[in-house]
Amino acid sequence: MITITLVIVAITCIVSFLSFSNEKMMEELIFYSPAITRDNQWYRFITSGFIHADIQHLAFNMFTLYFFGKNWESAYNDYLGLDKIWYIVLYLGALIVSQIPSYLKNTNNYHYRSLGASGAVSAIVFSMILLMPWSTLYVFVLPIPAIIYAVLYLGYTIYMSRKGGDSINHDAHLWGAIFGIIFSVVLKPEVVSIFLEAITHPHFGGIE
Repeated sequence: MITITLVIVAITCIVSFLSFSNEKMMEELIFYSPAITRDNQWYRFITSGFIHADIQHLAFNMFTLYFFGKNWESAYNDYLGLDKIWYIVLYLGALIVSQIPSYLKNTNNYHYRSLGASGAVSAIVFSMILLMPWSTLYVFVLPIPAIIYAVLYLGYTIYMSRKGGDSINHDAHLWGAIFGIIFSVVLKPEVVSIFLEAITHPHFGGIE
């Protein structure tokens, strides 16, 4: 069954692979604050989320999106009755919002560039965890509770953000996570009580 998640993963993989060998394409899509400010290329807030630094970066984001995204669609769309358009709004909205702090910080920084779907993926992950914090995610056949994976995911991004040395906007993970939580609570306030109930009653299983 084709889901919105699969479509996003497919598009992201195609665009990312094409940009790996096309420097001009990479430069036109990457998040570059001076180009946004000077040339009004606001589209970069979105397009930068569909390219990645390398295969490892792409695989990490798409693996996470696939498992959490398909369950988001099932939980929020099917169980809670949200229209499917809200998944797209959340994903694209997170790409934009998660980049705003970096944009404000680097408005005239001609040396700063960033790329990757990290902000949007974080939004999906933390939005999903509000509903199913103890769902099981299999990482290299090792079962890990979703909430533990999320903490490790965020910890990795914070570490990489402090370490620096690449063009990945790791700060976007944090802001994407915050946006995902706020977005979900505003749309469906009952997710707060669902999360509080679930977190105090561990029940493993759900994500495969």
